[in-house]
Amino acid sequence: MSDTKYILGHFEHPDDLMDGIDKLQKSNISIYDVYTPMPIHGIEAKLGVPPSRLPIVAFICGITGTISGISLLYYTLHKDWPMIIGGKPTLPMPDFVPVTFELTILFCALGMVAAFYFRSHLFPGRAPRVMDLRATDDRFVIAIDARSNTDHEKIDSLLKDAGAVEVLYNERKYVSYE
Repeated sequence: MSDTKYILGHFEHPDDLMDGIDKLQKSNISIYDVYTPMPIHGIEAKLGVPPSRLPIVAFICGITGTISGISLLYYTLHKDWPMIIGGKPTLPMPDFVPVTFELTILFCALGMVAAFYFRSHLFPGRAPRVMDLRATDDRFVIAIDARSNTDHEKIDSLLKDAGAVEVLYNERKYVSYE
């Protein structure tokens, strides 16, 4: 088992998965990651996952869009080609609202897509990396780093006591789709 990188505990029900997480954490066994085919309420708090910084990225992208919209309109209507029509000012701020709003939404949406691809390493053209193909289909999988947790028999018994239907010793980091 020296080539084993991960121990994968397969569960059929989310309640068994949550019980397995509790048993592993009570035994001070660190969990590498958990893979589920659907969202499970409260699993982030149980695993100690920090809150997402995605709202900060959205705010920065939105502010960039707002500043770009106001700058574009200011430059084109006031500096580059000022036209005074009917005594109206060259900087009509209420007229800036639709364009500025649309650029704010555009920059925020494109920035969020870019942030998602960057954070999840799902760049276009890259082959997906999955621990076990059934983790996205019908199984709930707990992945445990086998190199930092050396008592494999204890981990195996804890997973089976929690209701694991299968315990695999994964020798490769990821399984490819080919």
